[in-house]
Amino acid sequence: MKHMSELLEIPLFPLKVVLFPGGKLDLQIFERRYIDLISSCMRSDSGFGVCLLKAGDEVVHGGVHGGGDKEARQTIHRTGTYARIVDWNQLDNGLLGITVSGFDKFRVEDCWQSDSGVLQAKVRFSDSDSVNAKAMPVDDEYQPLVELLENLERHPLVTEKKLVIDHSDLRAVGWRLSELLPIENEQRQDLLEIDDPDQRIEELERLVSDMANEV
Repeated sequence: MKHMSELLEIPLFPLKVVLFPGGKLDLQIFERRYIDLISSCMRSDSGFGVCLLKAGDEVVHGGVHGGGDKEARQTIHRTGTYARIVDWNQLDNGLLGITVSGFDKFRVEDCWQSDSGVLQAKVRFSDSDSVNAKAMPVDDEYQPLVELLENLERHPLVTEKKLVIDHSDLRAVGWRLSELLPIENEQRQDLLEIDDPDQRIEELERLVSDMANEV
């Protein structure tokens, strides 16, 4: 178990998606810096941090990673999720395809770009937003959210992910609803940054209510 007091160094993978603990994400890897990163992670059985891009592109054009090229600069949100590779294969287009799973939320304390072009960060991991955290019961008042989650799981694109969801765990319900509801990435990021699972589920309830009122 990682503790908030520990400061650890990890590589980052900035993306235009928000990953939550317990979530899965499919990625195509084609930039040399990330091919090297994934190879290193597979050799050492380690992972990397997924952070939502605030500014900049996922792909650095022209292969330039230096700080002098504005196009190469990436600005990230400083709360992300530590991911590990759970599957990989060569895609029909010849690219490396990987599936990662989220494990622990973290907070970036310091961030810099390495010589390889990969962002490195010193981070503190969360004890509360972790797949290893003790399950929290779901109160009866939130059963409508559980039923909504079960409906969202029936969508073919969600079924393909083969997610294993504990519907009796408040954290898991909050994480999966945050991922699957049709909301903006900035809203997902706000939900990820909430440390209290009860507060997150209350915010989700408000978002669902607002969506219902807009129909």
